[in-house]
Amino acid sequence: MNIGDVAERSGLPPKTIRYYEDIGLIRPGRSANGYRAFRENDLHKLAFIGRARTLGFTIEECRTLLDLYEDENRESAVVKRIAEDHLARIDEKIAQLKSMRATLAELVAACHGDSRPDCPIIEDLGRGGRPDDPA
Repeated sequence: MNIGDVAERSGLPPKTIRYYEDIGLIRPGRSANGYRAFRENDLHKLAFIGRARTLGFTIEECRTLLDLYEDENRESAVVKRIAEDHLARIDEKIAQLKSMRATLAELVAACHGDSRPDCPIIEDLGRGGRPDDPA
């Protein structure tokens, strides 16, 4: 398969596929004329990486997971630990986003949104969002 075929079947752009090759996540063969020649196994790896990236795993985590995917003697505990660590980071980000949302919702509610120049949103941004700073 050429890169266009693999891109279409994997749902990944050719540029991303070339990047994954450049960093060693996949290693397609080469045809006699020097073009990339992807095998079915390469397609499976790309789909695996694409799904992992969709779930937010980093490139290095994808590299580790791909190694585990190819290791028939892997321990599922190792895979689970990687996923649990990632899940904890997602939960942390969710907590941060909820905090950001609550703060912004308070500021929006406090702003009259009229023709007057005073604005709690601008005031908060001006003091760097530090509630202990009287600005």
